[in-house]
Amino acid sequence: MGNLIVRATLKHMLPGLRLPVAVYLCGLLIALSPGCGRGSGGPSASYLASQPAPEQQQVAAEMAQAAQKLIAAVEDPQREELLLPWDEQERLNWHFVPRARKGLPLKELKEGQDAAVHALLKTGLSQRGNLDAGQIIELEIVLRRIEGREYRDPGLYFITIFGDPGEGATWAWRFEGHHLSVNFTVVNGQFVAGAPSFFGANPANHGEGRARQRILAAEEDLGRRLIQALPDEQRRVAVIAERAFGDIVTGASHEVDIGERRGLAYGRMSPEHQQQLRELVEHYARRLRPELAETDLAGIQQAGWDNVHFAWAGPQESGQGHYYRLHGPTFLVEYDNTQNQANHIHTVWRDLKNDFGRDLLREHYRLHQDDDGHGHDD
Repeated sequence: MGNLIVRATLKHMLPGLRLPVAVYLCGLLIALSPGCGRGSGGPSASYLASQPAPEQQQVAAEMAQAAQKLIAAVEDPQREELLLPWDEQERLNWHFVPRARKGLPLKELKEGQDAAVHALLKTGLSQRGNLDAGQIIELEIVLRRIEGREYRDPGLYFITIFGDPGEGATWAWRFEGHHLSVNFTVVNGQFVAGAPSFFGANPANHGEGRARQRILAAEEDLGRRLIQALPDEQRRVAVIAERAFGDIVTGASHEVDIGERRGLAYGRMSPEHQQQLRELVEHYARRLRPELAETDLAGIQQAGWDNVHFAWAGPQESGQGHYYRLHGPTFLVEYDNTQNQANHIHTVWRDLKNDFGRDLLREHYRLHQDDDGHGHDD
């Protein structure tokens, strides 16, 4: 009964919305990830290359099982869209703008297939990550109402699998559309990399009264809380530009090169402000399921929190275009809210060593360079 109500509600929100898309949105917005497990402190990516963690192996196994079920659930023409070769350059061709994409779009799913897509998403994202993803997709309905443009379509989010998700295999998968791109790489059935990861929102703040919604609100509020809490001298160090940059600096690059770390170092902050910075970093990390988030956070710990820098650009008051970044030896977070009168958020998490599983793949190929069938490009 509950599903029928949600289906009817979503179809009313956007006349003509295909039912599988409506049900898929329902799944993202309601249910989230009770079976994802509990993470524990894990080793950094460089350590993982030689020491498989049981938690990572479990995640890899669950992803492979969910991907296999999805492949089995779709029909032959859909399967041709869903599956691409591992060494296809498309694997690195990520973006967050509305554009043509390779993969199987939600709008082509038949009833019942949406559950298999949702199950795969749950193997990579946390409960909150799934909720955020569902709200971002739902914003396409809001944008179509505001703009009247047909390409604003919640059915234009694509699931793509690269390679064969067999036991012990090296493969990858991506879920992507406007303002949402999550990329997961599984190496040797033992390790999982979950970057790059992009979440955006336009309009980030919409509706009135009890219907008002703020999407990605914590990303904005926690960042502003930190910059405003700093004493004047440290704030001057943290502010690297009086005007925001207009977007995330790294864009949709395949590899990140943003130069030296700028802004205020964690090691110079008071314990109170250090805690605020850690909360902000953890908020981004925990978009992924607990085991993967803990691995990322353990890598930051191993590289040293003192080496993480916080930088801000633009005004610090709400309602004005602003930007910030969190930059450490192992990761980069960028946040931008400058477009549409500072009501259009872009955020990205980049793994400086393991975007698309790069370091894990290099180590994998080094260990297996004399084996047959390990000639993939990374």
